[in-house]
Amino acid sequence: MRKYLKEYIELIDSKLSSKNKDWQKIINEHLIKIKFFQHERFIHLCVTLFYALFSLLSLALITLHPIFIIVSVLLFGFLIPYIFHYFYLENGVQYLYKQYDLLKKKMD
Repeated sequence: MRKYLKEYIELIDSKLSSKNKDWQKIINEHLIKIKFFQHERFIHLCVTLFYALFSLLSLALITLHPIFIIVSVLLFGFLIPYIFHYFYLENGVQYLYKQYDLLKKKMD
């Protein structure tokens, strides 16, 4: 998803710097892509929150049995990359909003 988002951002940036005349078509396609990326971002937010919840739960279970230390380490090991990935998606979608604003200015 990172590569896809990065390539799409670069594509729109190149279209913004070109002398294109069909801005409405580009805007309509851009809005559709924004919806796709928003959906992806929401799914990753849910996954990240569940990983965080289960990670905290596993910390509480350590008091019952020390074997849960392994589970906690594994869950936190996955949680940290998920957090970074979610923030990459969040920042990418916010950049898409800025691109949309620039496209609207180009159209006007």
